[in-house]
Amino acid sequence: MAKMMNVTNDAMARRTLAEQELAERIARLQPRDGKVQPQPGVHLHRQSHAGQRAHSVGEPCFCVIAQGAKEIMLGAETFRYDPAHYLISTMELPLSGEVVEASPQRPYLSFRLTLDPAVVSSVLVESGLVPAHADRAVRAVDASALDTNLLDATLRLVRLIDTPAEYRVLAPLVVREIVYRLLTGAQGNRMRHLATFGGRTHRMVRAIDKVRENFDKPLRIEDIARELAMSVSGFHAHFKAVTAMSPLQFQKQLRLQEARRLLFSENLDAAEAGYRVGYEDAAHFNREYKRHFGAPPMRDVERLRAAVALAS
Repeated sequence: MAKMMNVTNDAMARRTLAEQELAERIARLQPRDGKVQPQPGVHLHRQSHAGQRAHSVGEPCFCVIAQGAKEIMLGAETFRYDPAHYLISTMELPLSGEVVEASPQRPYLSFRLTLDPAVVSSVLVESGLVPAHADRAVRAVDASALDTNLLDATLRLVRLIDTPAEYRVLAPLVVREIVYRLLTGAQGNRMRHLATFGGRTHRMVRAIDKVRENFDKPLRIEDIARELAMSVSGFHAHFKAVTAMSPLQFQKQLRLQEARRLLFSENLDAAEAGYRVGYEDAAHFNREYKRHFGAPPMRDVERLRAAVALAS
């Protein structure tokens, strides 16, 4: 019994040291609040204050928090993660996120790795993990407990950032290890969204691409369902199972996020931004915008610009 307790204590001590080293390395690589991409597909984020909800269309990724905590919102669902939990997203979905634990003394520090579908497919094939049964529609975002092996691989990838020559040779191997551990872990079924094999889930990937490509045009659900060889009711059910939204809700969030970008980056007025993303009625656009972002278009953009000015 005493021997088992010593082994457990040693494992806990090693994990604590790994968490501390990961936080120290991210803090050193990103000494000020903001985001940086020190290597392609590797993103580090530091933030000294909680709050500041951000909206974006998230790419497929694997996320680890070294310090602090964050909540991700997909539709009506909320996913919280922290140093004990990782999060993955396997499709390009409209998400909102908010850091919920951070302070100047203990800033929020995170690592995000873009997941390449080609790498996931390759690891599936080489490891013999390709499922023989048809896949089931599972939510494209979730958080799970971060085990020591996955934490160790993440830390080794961050260590390599300091040595670019070694990074070029060794990082692809470490990334494949991370993908393998994700495929064999709690989120293995979710990771299969990224593989280039058939099944209902992969039809949903195609459907999401179609909605994203034509987000500013009327949504013809019957046409999409027919092209995917699905019934309209079956298409609706599987789309919502994966994205937590109906196709119309998904399209609306894409439209509103693009309108916000246009207002902020291209200095359009509300009516023009709404029209550019598919709204013919300016009053309807203003109502939907306020409901989603919490303020009318121009007031929201003023608030965003003030926050950017303050941060700089």
